[in-house]
Amino acid sequence: MQPDQRYRQIGRLIEIAPPAPRNDNLSLELMRWVGQVSAVIADTKNLLLQAEISIAIDGLQHPGRADSFQKIMITLYKALGEAELIAPADAKGSFVPVGNTFDAFSAVSKILGSARHDVLLVDPYLDDSVLVDFGGCAPEGVPVRLLTDEATVKPSLAPAVARWKVQYPSRPVEVRLSPARTLHDRAIFIDNAIAWTVTQSLKDLAKRSPAELVRVDDTASLKISAYDALWHAAQLCP
Repeated sequence: MQPDQRYRQIGRLIEIAPPAPRNDNLSLELMRWVGQVSAVIADTKNLLLQAEISIAIDGLQHPGRADSFQKIMITLYKALGEAELIAPADAKGSFVPVGNTFDAFSAVSKILGSARHDVLLVDPYLDDSVLVDFGGCAPEGVPVRLLTDEATVKPSLAPAVARWKVQYPSRPVEVRLSPARTLHDRAIFIDNAIAWTVTQSLKDLAKRSPAELVRVDDTASLKISAYDALWHAAQLCP
């Protein structure tokens, strides 16, 4: 497994971690997750982490299983830290740990700040916080396009955009509404060339559960083309 793949895989396992077991009747979901954890830790070739995860997994079958589950999570975070040290620069920061809203802001800000010509934010649940939190992150003069869902967009977005246009004329923003229930992903597209997927709505990023920002490489051009078509077909927000 390549370093960036390992880094993202560990982050994903932290994100989807099931609840800690309460008794010896371990769920199928938990056992499947434990198997994935064991495999990715084995891939690290770190003997200490492998020993820690093996002992913690064995502990799930005994009365102190809640503590053992916590040790599994601690080992995963150790592995995440090590993986981040050797991951490529463009992969670092793609996993935003639980509750760390400042790091979430920092990661998104860095992505938006890299734009030179255009930003497209896709999120079915956009509200005014997208401007409050991220409106000033793109370089001045770079247009920011917001694509959201007409059925789930929050009422606070339209008046916020109107006020933004008056106060910041050098930071152009445009909002379009896609037909109801046609948007299912959250994504960030930079300069029609770079695509990022986001596992949570921008307004909730890393507030209650782990979030992940992942740069898309293999299918980036397909995603960019698909969402550009959705943008041009969407209705201009009044």
